[in-house]
Amino acid sequence: MAQEVYTLLVEVGRKAGDGLPEKATGAALMIYASGVDEAEAVRETVAILKQADLAPLDVTGYGTLQERLAQGHEVPEEERDLMARALEENSVIVAQMTPFYEDPKSRGAQQIH
Repeated sequence: MAQEVYTLLVEVGRKAGDGLPEKATGAALMIYASGVDEAEAVRETVAILKQADLAPLDVTGYGTLQERLAQGHEVPEEERDLMARALEENSVIVAQMTPFYEDPKSRGAQQIH
């Protein structure tokens, strides 16, 4: 079976030594991961993130480049280049990291009068 590259969105929580910004409550990572199927790409990604002292909480798969294009996703050339690199290197590439911060206004229930 041939290797494919899968687009994954991984939510991570906090863990000592994770390298996230001090006040962040977690982060979302956009990842391109190679694998013979999406399940293998997810397993490899989670293992690598744990080795990097990150705490993966949830993984959402968006499929291969072909599957994304068939769903009408626009995939810029920069993303395609990173996907090609992940396939060539049989690797997991973190393309983007977006930290989450707690919204102080969201603490507790608010009542509207």
